[in-house]
Formats: sequence, C-alpha cells, structure tokens
Amino acid sequence: MSKQNLEQKYKKWIVILSIAIPLVVVLLFGVNLRKLGFDVAPLTFLPPIYASVNAITAILLVLAVIAIKSGNRKRHENLMKAAIGCSVLFLGMYVAYHMTSDSTPFGGKGFVRYVYYFILITHVILSVVIIPLVLITYVRALAERFDTHKKIAKITFPIWLYVAVTGVIVYLMIAPYYV
Repeated sequence: MSKQNLEQKYKKWIVILSIAIPLVVVLLFGVNLRKLGFDVAPLTFLPPIYASVNAITAILLVLAVIAIKSGNRKRHENLMKAAIGCSVLFLGMYVAYHMTSDSTPFGGKGFVRYVYYFILITHVILSVVIIPLVLITYVRALAERFDTHKKIAKITFPIWLYVAVTGVIVYLMIAPYYV
C-alpha cells in the first residue's frame, strides 16, 4: 500500500473516531450502573490513578519531543505510542469511574471557583479537539509524511500537553471534595 493510500485509508477512521469517542463518553457519562440496579462497587480508587496516568502522559510527551529534537526517531515513536496508550487507559478508567460513582461537585468558593471552572472547561473542550489532531499526526507519521507530520505536531503537542497537565490540576483541585 502506498503512503498516500495509507493516509486515505485512515482518513474515514479519523473522522469516525473523532466523532464517536466524545459521543460515547458523553453517553456513558450519563449511565450510572448502580442507579440502574447493577450490583457494582463504586470505583472510587480510580481518580488518583487516572490523574497519575495523565501526569505520565505529560512526561512522555515532553520526553518524545526531546527524543525527536536529538534525532532519535525510534525513541520518539515508542514514547508517542506509550502516550497514546496512556490516553486510552485514562479514558477507560475515567468512564468506568463515572459509570459507577456519583460526580463530585467542586466545593471551592470565590476566585478559586472561577479558576477551577476555567481550567475544567478548557480541559474538556480541548480533550475533544485533541482526538483528531492526535490521530492525524499519528497517521502522517505512519505514512512517513514527516514534513506534514511535523507541521501538525507543532499544533498537537501543546494542546495535548495542556490537556494532560490540566487533567492533573483538575484532580488536585477537586480531590479534597471526594467522599
């Protein structure tokens, strides 16, 4: 398969996944298995774990940029695959937590409340935006179209890093209010 065909082949999957992932997360976010009568324990141990996975993702992204800037393409590739894996792991744990546990309202007051919601809202919006950017960036690397890969990676990297870091910040800000 030619490199051009490879990119064409994945184009429809990028569109499908970019729409399906946020929709499925929103749908599952509204499903609470306990309220539906399923005998499942709340997975309340998950938030610090998936916040840690977000922190690891941020570290992997920074290490991947350092690797490619120092000319180590293979290390960059492996670190990026690990970052994608961490993001998928995070998403699975995040959905599992919300399907078994009640949402925790933020209890902060005053200015910190505005800061929290600013970070949370930008985090959520950019976590949707980042899906097609990561997929396009990855497929361009698979297709060995490194000129266009590099161009979009300059957009993808800071947004993905922001999403990973703010995921940790959101957890740290709401952690005192978990029951």
